[in-house]
Amino acid sequence: MPLLGWIFVLGLLYSKVTPMVSEERRLQLRDEAREMFEHGYNSYLRYGYPFDELKPLECIGRGRDRQRESNIGINDVDGDYCLTLVDSLDMLAVVGDVKGFEAAVKMVIRDVHFNLDSRIQVFEVTIRMMGGLLSAHLLATDAKLGFALPWYRGELLALAHDLGKRLLPAFSTSPTAFPFARVNLKHGRDNTETTETCTAGVGTLILEFSTLSRLTGDPQFEILAQQTVDALWELKTDVGLFGNSLDVRSGSWRYMMSGVGAGVDSWFEYLLKSAILLNDETALSRFEMAYSSLLRATRDNSGAFFLNVNAQTSDLMNTWVDSLSAFFPGLQVLAGDVENAIKSHLGFYHIWRKFQALPERFDLESKAPLISFYPLRPELIESTYMLYQATRDPFYLHVGEMILIDLQNRTRQRCGFAQLKNVVTGTHDDRMESFFLSETLKYLFLLFDKDNKFNKLDSNMVFTTGISFKYAC
Repeated sequence: MPLLGWIFVLGLLYSKVTPMVSEERRLQLRDEAREMFEHGYNSYLRYGYPFDELKPLECIGRGRDRQRESNIGINDVDGDYCLTLVDSLDMLAVVGDVKGFEAAVKMVIRDVHFNLDSRIQVFEVTIRMMGGLLSAHLLATDAKLGFALPWYRGELLALAHDLGKRLLPAFSTSPTAFPFARVNLKHGRDNTETTETCTAGVGTLILEFSTLSRLTGDPQFEILAQQTVDALWELKTDVGLFGNSLDVRSGSWRYMMSGVGAGVDSWFEYLLKSAILLNDETALSRFEMAYSSLLRATRDNSGAFFLNVNAQTSDLMNTWVDSLSAFFPGLQVLAGDVENAIKSHLGFYHIWRKFQALPERFDLESKAPLISFYPLRPELIESTYMLYQATRDPFYLHVGEMILIDLQNRTRQRCGFAQLKNVVTGTHDDRMESFFLSETLKYLFLLFDKDNKFNKLDSNMVFTTGISFKYAC
């Protein structure tokens, strides 16, 4: 495995000379993060709604690509169900917009339904749509948080329940415990649907499905998700690792690359967060075993990165990391391993410093991007926020300030924010995915708003892969 200690050493030295972020500056950054959300959200409402996304360069909305149903880059996510609105519901609460939250809930009740001829990815619609609806339902019914709506009668929960039932054919038509990756919301699963699915896709349903079951009294969702988790756990290799993708029909691995990035990432996240949210000792034990295997078999010599190895042999498969894996330092914080989280975070911090963004894939050997676009992802900001919450080290406020300035300078448009097509040249793609408002700006705002009520809740609240925060129920 390549020796990358230079990244950690440089980060350690740099952190010692980082200027302090004053209290006045922190408040300025908090207000700027809120303004960024308002700019993006109001641009979506003005130019994009009721489509799923905003195209920030053209200042128009974009929904499902009905002309090319095979365009899964769009159609796995967009189903013509007002995605960005639903995905932003809890962010309105985080920034304290009581009137905006109520107005958005009314819009969802009026305009969102799922009787749609849309073939979507089960994973994406669960974390973004179901998660958003469940979170907003909890907000609308919990008077302690200040967002309870006296007129509300559970309409968002009913929508989430309807959505959940439309996802069930992914499970019921499978010969194993693993759901198919995609279903049509109106017609169920097509017989020609691919049998390949990723590890994260099947392992990242337990939080939303369990919450749905416990809120509605309909146990089937939690039962199915737990069966999937149990079956996936049984597939771990002799060295304790998990492959990247598997076959739904055979229930066996198809691709043996293992790490903490795309295809596997949120499997580990939901193991730990389900232990917290659901008070599940088995999930906690499983996460601890999986984490121990990752430390032993995939971490590079510097401790800064988790590499991609063969799940059966632990042999190195390549020398790149992807931007999705920047979430892992935050998960290490949640697991109580702050010392190693600091090392992991510094590696991604230096990649961001080099490019003023995180390239989607970065080669550690050549120190160059392999895939150069940055779709406004939240993962590094999430980890920065978690580390600041754990340490109160002002270095992480500095990191957040750097990221905020770069986002403003490089991605802000007249209508919202545009993802970078190339982090080197600074060219743009005409897309603002829903997670930019619901996650990227959420963590940035909470980093600087230290007195925010959601930073002070003494509960088993967790933030999820999608947008939502939830409580045990």
